[in-house]
Amino acid sequence: MNKGALALLVHGGTENWSPQRWKDRFDQVCSDRRVLLLPDAAFDPAEIHYAAVWKPAQGELAAFPNLRVIFNLGAGVDALMADSTLPKVPLVRVAVDDLTVRMTEYVVLHVLMHHRQELYLRASQREKRWAPKFQRPASAISVGVMGLGTLGSNAAQVLGRLGFRVSGWSRSARQIDGIECFHGNAQLEPFLRRTDILVCLLPLTPDTRHILNRELFAKLHRNSPLGAPVLVNAGRGGLQNEADILACLDDGTLGAASLDVYETEPLPADSPFWAHPKVVLTPHNAADTDPDEISKYVARQIERFEAGGTLENVVDPARGY
Repeated sequence: MNKGALALLVHGGTENWSPQRWKDRFDQVCSDRRVLLLPDAAFDPAEIHYAAVWKPAQGELAAFPNLRVIFNLGAGVDALMADSTLPKVPLVRVAVDDLTVRMTEYVVLHVLMHHRQELYLRASQREKRWAPKFQRPASAISVGVMGLGTLGSNAAQVLGRLGFRVSGWSRSARQIDGIECFHGNAQLEPFLRRTDILVCLLPLTPDTRHILNRELFAKLHRNSPLGAPVLVNAGRGGLQNEADILACLDDGTLGAASLDVYETEPLPADSPFWAHPKVVLTPHNAADTDPDEISKYVARQIERFEAGGTLENVVDPARGY
């Protein structure tokens, strides 16, 4: 049987998103079908049955008349959902343990960094100043996680095991052992009022765009043991109003921020975030996707689908995730 080809469209621009690296992995796990690295490969668009993509150009996928499934190689699908020409076929998002654990590592690292006063201590080191401040236990700090999908749920549970008082907020109701869960617009403010460190792992949808703004920050716990509330955003850049973040850092509405995502990526050289003393900046690598694990995940999904099984982690177009 002649199996349909898999098209790879990878536009990442970083070492981890090297197109040839992805091609090598897919050649190994999909050895029984043709794997085409676009746009360089010569091919007939009709032979493409599957597409594994990261940041394809709008309209690229519409060229394949026999496309059956689109696999997004990263966690966020907002760029794909914004493509009005996207073929009406299942869009599958990544949900593998490797990505989940990497995101939890990032969240725990940055929550601990702010809780353990690392910005102050590193400044003290540079200034050769021996002046330790009182260090509270984790149980004194309330961490709020916005977004309780696979990534947010895991991060919340690990933070809870470290002793933090952890709550979570999502659009619809969730139940997670050991985590006080809030949901919907009516419960957003009570969730924020108790939060010292806000971790955002929401998907980017029309409802969540620029949700991280001054109005929201002003509702965070105003008597935080940290002095002022802290933001950790490892979700999507479009979630944050960057002018509001900067202004709130400068006037004390926020005490500090860890940012892994930005409205414009790569972050422009003239962005104030680069040199802001209250910002910990990372280059969208909180949960860098591993080609080995993701290629195996896609191959398993295709095999199950062709055997008549159900695809996992299919995006709901109505919700956008």
